[in-house]
Amino acid sequence: MEKVKPKKHLGQHFLTDLSIAERIAQAVTGHGGVEDLLEIGPGMGVLTDFLLNQGLNLYLIDIDKESIAYLHQKYPQLGDKILEGDYLKYDFSQIFPKGYAIAGNFPYNISSQIFFRVLENRHQVTEVVCMLQKEVAQRIASPKGNKDYGILSVLLQAFYDIEYLFSVPPGVFNPPPKVNSGVIRLKRNSTISLDCNEKLFFQVVKGGFGTRRKTLRNSLKSFQLTEEFKANPILDKRAEQLDVADFVFLTQQIEAGRGSN
Repeated sequence: MEKVKPKKHLGQHFLTDLSIAERIAQAVTGHGGVEDLLEIGPGMGVLTDFLLNQGLNLYLIDIDKESIAYLHQKYPQLGDKILEGDYLKYDFSQIFPKGYAIAGNFPYNISSQIFFRVLENRHQVTEVVCMLQKEVAQRIASPKGNKDYGILSVLLQAFYDIEYLFSVPPGVFNPPPKVNSGVIRLKRNSTISLDCNEKLFFQVVKGGFGTRRKTLRNSLKSFQLTEEFKANPILDKRAEQLDVADFVFLTQQIEAGRGSN
């Protein structure tokens, strides 16, 4: 029987360079002592072949039916570990009760959504090794004060230690994308919870970068800052100049002000 080959979907560019696939797979460390590894969007299994050698219990998830059919043919030994579904909506709490690592060549047009989902599941996801658009990869790994530094940088760095590993040119994909790609690794840090209201923290970070050229005094006007706090010099800075600890401090002050009203 002829093997079904999956169609390209969701803006995904399939990796064809085996040496790069091997480098990505070898970057997975099983951080946090997890035994389970989930590959998102495995496509034709170029990365999967190398992930199978990492000594972890490998699962695959893909939203495309043709990809799923192809993966079942190629990896019959994985059986029900090949999951058909959308990572953005899938509930893994029963499958990975002790946590899990993630690897993948992320579709460009949903990579940010995947990371927001990782944040939602940060108590389960101990490690992420992935390839995505270089610009987004640099943004996530960027330190404060850099023009690439933004909302995802702060939110992810609050809970993960992040490394930019290497860049990947367009020619190693089918079809070649119009941009370069980058590989990053996120490892869950020791922060169980932030020393502030985390929901408000997320809102403050997003508010601060909403008008990133303005000072925080202007971009955070809607948070009803107290008159006393308005004199704090931190508000003369722009969001890109603040690290996670600074945003935690901002959130604490805003929360205290709300409590005094």
